[in-house]
Amino acid sequence: MAEWVLRYADSRGEIHQQVANAASEQEARDHFTQQGFLVYSVRPRAGGIGRLAPAFSSRRKINLGKFLIFNQQFVTLVRAGLPILKGLDLLADRLTDPKLAKYIQAVRADVRNGVLLSEAFRNQGVFPAIYVTSIMAGEKSGSLAEVLDRFIAYQKLSLSVKKKVLVSLIYPALLLTLVFGLVVFLITYVVPNFAQLYSSMQAKLPQMTLILIAVGTTARNYILAAFLALVAAVFGFRLWSRGESARAKIDRVKMHTPVLGEIWIKYQVAQFSRVLSTLLVGGIPLLQALDTAAQSLDTKLLQRALETAARLVKEGQSLSAALATTKIFPGLSIDMIEVGESTGALPSMLASVAEFYEDDVNTRMQAALSLIEPLIMMCMGVFVAFVLVALYLPIFSLADTLG
Repeated sequence: MAEWVLRYADSRGEIHQQVANAASEQEARDHFTQQGFLVYSVRPRAGGIGRLAPAFSSRRKINLGKFLIFNQQFVTLVRAGLPILKGLDLLADRLTDPKLAKYIQAVRADVRNGVLLSEAFRNQGVFPAIYVTSIMAGEKSGSLAEVLDRFIAYQKLSLSVKKKVLVSLIYPALLLTLVFGLVVFLITYVVPNFAQLYSSMQAKLPQMTLILIAVGTTARNYILAAFLALVAAVFGFRLWSRGESARAKIDRVKMHTPVLGEIWIKYQVAQFSRVLSTLLVGGIPLLQALDTAAQSLDTKLLQRALETAARLVKEGQSLSAALATTKIFPGLSIDMIEVGESTGALPSMLASVAEFYEDDVNTRMQAALSLIEPLIMMCMGVFVAFVLVALYLPIFSLADTLG
């Protein structure tokens, strides 16, 4: 049996938390409900079998664009004065995305059973941490509609930045794919055909031609094995990269990559600043906001750095001083955050940090791509020229001999 952590209220209204053994979440919930308790939440305990569920649920993804549309509709219903459960009833069966609809229906079922809306979303294990924390703040302050509006605004900006980055990468990715396909075609088809021609002519070949023919013949004989080895390597890398230590190592490689490493760091800082600003504006305490902002990042290296920073803030240090100890955040961002703390305008200054680095990332990405594209074309030109010279040089030599 798995272990589950339950939060429930007794007959006197006192809130308790207890670990229980049960085969499923529903069995644990039903057992306590039958004893007369009001169950608020049930979640797997961190450890043993229960620990596997969050590990796999974190891999599940939802379509953020469609989730944004759901929130726009939901906030409209909330502003119209409809109860939360009624709003969920209206939307759950009308969503066009079946995957999202399944999770919203589960949220509706939890809310109907007395679970708080924030806990219901958290129990699904697929919704962003900033969303769950924001809803919790809205429940406590009674301003759920305003909290949802801020989340929608944040999500629109985040999606806009991501789309700009992805659009910038489409052409280089397509160019690299075409170049790789051309190289494979030349090596595995053109070169072996020329090798057969020269073999039938019994011509004396230059050294560079012999090398190219040897490479092409070997590649043609082992192309299937090479393809299978590549697929196995990719699959093995993906399995290895799921571990926390592996993700941290990959992040270090990204961070120290020339040119692109600085862009990657600034993108992560912009995302962190945007999330932290949104949470602080929503009334979330700084320590809780730091924890949620760290969870929203996909980089394990930065998450560990922010955990250290949060511990220093808890001990009494300022946020800027704590972030400076990580040795990851750019100096300008630290200075801007320090100014925000000293003037009492930390949320707005964090938003300015996010805007500054988002623009900087976009500019540097365009500049890097403008250098990468001609570099790819130059390398391709040199390779094609080498192949042509190596293949046609014996023909020219043979023509001179016959002449």
